[in-house]
Amino acid sequence: MAYAVIQTGGKQYRVESGNEIEVEKLDAEVGADIQLSEVLLVADGGKIQVGAPFINGAKVEAKVVDQFKDDKVIAFKFRRRKGYHRTVGHRRQLTKLKIESISTK
Repeated sequence: MAYAVIQTGGKQYRVESGNEIEVEKLDAEVGADIQLSEVLLVADGGKIQVGAPFINGAKVEAKVVDQFKDDKVIAFKFRRRKGYHRTVGHRRQLTKLKIESISTK
């Protein structure tokens, strides 16, 4: 069982071949193949490679499955006895990726 730890959108994800993950929006069309080259760690059985910070030549190939918006998040601010209340919300733009393969060179 091979897996890798990648970095995209300021976050780190542990991925395996065949996984579907949701990451911050990437500029790619649905159905496009992309390569993620910011690979921090690759483990293949008992063999583990750790980058400093990234592994040279390692890449994770993925296919863009969907571009969508996440559920709405509500932020409600309130100050008691002051007549102040404010409601704001936002929806994150996300990209769903299907991991195709992990390669080190």
